[in-house]
Amino acid sequence: MSPERPQPPTPVLPIASIDDPRTITLLTTEHWSLLSARSLAYNEAFVRAGMFLTFLSTSFVALALVAQAMSFGRDFLAVAVLVLAFDLVIGLTTFLRMNAANVDDLRANHGMARIRHAYTQIAPIVTPYFTTPTHDDIDAVTAVYGAISDRPLGQFVYGLTTSNGMIGLIVGMVAGVLATVLATLIGVHGGGSIWIGVAVGLIFLAGLFAYVFMTVPSEQARLTAIFPTPSADPVADHQ
Repeated sequence: MSPERPQPPTPVLPIASIDDPRTITLLTTEHWSLLSARSLAYNEAFVRAGMFLTFLSTSFVALALVAQAMSFGRDFLAVAVLVLAFDLVIGLTTFLRMNAANVDDLRANHGMARIRHAYTQIAPIVTPYFTTPTHDDIDAVTAVYGAISDRPLGQFVYGLTTSNGMIGLIVGMVAGVLATVLATLIGVHGGGSIWIGVAVGLIFLAGLFAYVFMTVPSEQARLTAIFPTPSADPVADHQ
């Protein structure tokens, strides 16, 4: 009796319809992948922010101890400039990383909105139960962040309430204090050094927010809408 020949493996047919049961598995896997990436980005950003604030407070404690060992003369001002400059560099890199985390979060929300739209196609009955966006146009995606004013002043105030905005404000204050100490070190006394610090701090803060207002909209423009909200679809508006 001859041995039985092994049967060839059954070919796996490609998915030809969104109703295929394998589709929901693929979509949920991608959904969880985006959630994990979003969580990792924010965890890193928050850790970096905590490290910056801890380092900043430690630096001020160190300056206070140094001030007790020497008078508030040029030597102390030189030490303060070095410490504050290092604080400024760390704060600036922290701000940039947190802004990158916000951009990563935007992309993740865009991808998850597109996946939720697929859920509504597979099981339309669940559509009323979603409280997060199910369309991938930018207005729908950014709705997950809450109501944001369309006016520049409103966007600026909203930005200050975020973690990245708080870090940016602190970095601007560090830049202003550094400028004040530098001005005092080179011989500017009285209110002149203070006004120089205020001006530099405001300019630095404006530069940070200008960077955010340039990078975020440019990233938003790169996110294409395949399943836009019907009212946001120009084709649908003319039908």
